[in-house]
Amino acid sequence: MTTLGMIRVAAATPRLKVANPAENEAEILKLMHSADEAGAGILLLPELTITGYSAGDLFHQELLYQRQLESLSHIAESSRNTKLVTVLGFMLRLENNFYNCAALIQNGRIKGIVPKMFLPNAKEFYERRWFASGTAIAEAKNSVHIFGYETAFGNLIFTDESSGLSLGIEICEDLWLPITPSSHLALNGAQIILNPSASDETVGKSDYRRSLVSVQSAKSICGYVYASAGVSESTTDLVFSGHHIIAESGAILAENERFERESTITYAEIDYAKLRSDRTRGCNMAECNLAYSDRFLYTPVALEDLRTLDSAKDKLLRRYEKNPFVPSDPAATERICREVFKIQTAGYAKRLEHTHAKKSVIGISGGLDSTLALLAAAETHRLLGKALSDIIAVTMPGFGTTDKTYGNALTIMKLLGTEVREISIKDSVRCHFRDIGQDETNHDLTYENAQARERTQILMDIAGMTGGLVIGTGDLSEAALGWCTYNGDHMAMYNVNAGIPKTLIRFVVKWVMDNKLSGPHEDKTFSADNAQLKAALQDILDTPISPELLPPEKDGSISQKTEDSVGPYILHDFFLYHTLRSGVPPAKLLFLAEQTFAGEYEKDFIKQWLKVFYRRFFSQQFKRSCMPDGPKIGSVSLSPRGDLKMPSDADSSLWLAEVDML
Repeated sequence: MTTLGMIRVAAATPRLKVANPAENEAEILKLMHSADEAGAGILLLPELTITGYSAGDLFHQELLYQRQLESLSHIAESSRNTKLVTVLGFMLRLENNFYNCAALIQNGRIKGIVPKMFLPNAKEFYERRWFASGTAIAEAKNSVHIFGYETAFGNLIFTDESSGLSLGIEICEDLWLPITPSSHLALNGAQIILNPSASDETVGKSDYRRSLVSVQSAKSICGYVYASAGVSESTTDLVFSGHHIIAESGAILAENERFERESTITYAEIDYAKLRSDRTRGCNMAECNLAYSDRFLYTPVALEDLRTLDSAKDKLLRRYEKNPFVPSDPAATERICREVFKIQTAGYAKRLEHTHAKKSVIGISGGLDSTLALLAAAETHRLLGKALSDIIAVTMPGFGTTDKTYGNALTIMKLLGTEVREISIKDSVRCHFRDIGQDETNHDLTYENAQARERTQILMDIAGMTGGLVIGTGDLSEAALGWCTYNGDHMAMYNVNAGIPKTLIRFVVKWVMDNKLSGPHEDKTFSADNAQLKAALQDILDTPISPELLPPEKDGSISQKTEDSVGPYILHDFFLYHTLRSGVPPAKLLFLAEQTFAGEYEKDFIKQWLKVFYRRFFSQQFKRSCMPDGPKIGSVSLSPRGDLKMPSDADSSLWLAEVDML
């Protein structure tokens, strides 16, 4: 499989001369050539770009009207023998009115013409002086005769059968209304909306414009491409900036530097396969269409084999986050971590109140996951006005416990003011080994699992004795890989970490360090010594991830490092996010990972761990089918009661076979 379900789109603004179609035509052709050379499948140009939006009463000059039609004909003809789709603005006379229109051009012909539906006519805008609204004419006519042939006109949806990609067009002000043409277009199947625009710049308007595009692409689950007129428009009363915005499902994929003085072009790749997957995960798009839209108003127009991206020959311009659960923007990461911590504490607070539990019981290993769970429990007790001494924190040294993790466990428990219990599991596990005939020198899976189950038994029994709840510490990534002992660390009475991937946990702990234990908003009452607790948390962050179920090295260091066994969590979280969030198939997922981790991991290395991911994800579903309650944190969840209703006996062969062929 080499088809990626992605298309490269371009938003462009030509340097133009107002009321000079020939000059503007030449600049438009240059941009078309550049977009074609860059492998774009779609090029969007601004509103009335052949004449310039600011031509004013010159729109009524017959000479200008005829010359812009001639230029449109030349532009259409120049597209012959290319796969590039070009959308641009021009004016068209129909039934004694001029209409502000957009033409979609492909392979030498105008495939369709869409009129602007809603015309701004207040303050600085006077469009009704020159143009008529397209709402009535779009219903009255479904084709027009132009350049010697009939072309589709009005409410159109352009579809390429080979890729299954559909496009829709709305023009500038159409987006600003409460009910937009793009909403109806999306409901009727358009996955990408193209908006040729001429929006002037006033202070703060670009922020509002960006928000409109982002929200519309999110609500409509679509790609949205926006291209506005630039600084070479007339500046008699207004200035235009040539703003380009390319969005997908609420995310801004690309945006240009405004006020450029030369012709500019902005590229991004839209993942229409992801959009299609997101739309089909629920029935609400179809239900909304039945309730509010009329599919019979829309004329289908066939496109000719759109140029989409091919993994065999294309490189992505689009950049994917290596860690899709953690934004690259530090401010956004800070907001997410704050929200995660609040969701954890709100969820656990409700469970404590509902069960009237007297105590919280938690096993502390000195590792990252149990540390975050303890921090969340401490915050929850504060929230409810419960004493921190009502948290029974238990450290249970075993055969693999190192002095470092043991010391950190004791430090954070004492500094937080919990009840500290130390219970060695060595003697009880040895007794269990004798009972079942396990050789202690045989460090197999039974050797490891017996320790995990003994710890869970201790916690459950303490909870029973004290009227408490056992807090789970396992994270989303461990659940995805089944990296937990069934009915051992797999089980709890409420798991505050259930929805948090491994790669995000360390950021949440760091957020606690920077916001609760230090900084301008430090909570002086959080611990007995915030500086000392922060130092201990930093040491935990610096410690390799390990279940510590095998004996340490001779120097006392950790011998069992999780990522040596299952692979880098940064890769697994990447696989998990794209598999569950968008249903990305193995070939595309490997391609995305190759592009994203280029220079860090080789293809064979990524492929090796991708196979491990699929094999473990399928084989370990039985553990997730009975996982304890815990709050959903982000868009990916593994709860069998919510997001993932997957059979425990599903076969992974289909996925593994495709990886083997790559």
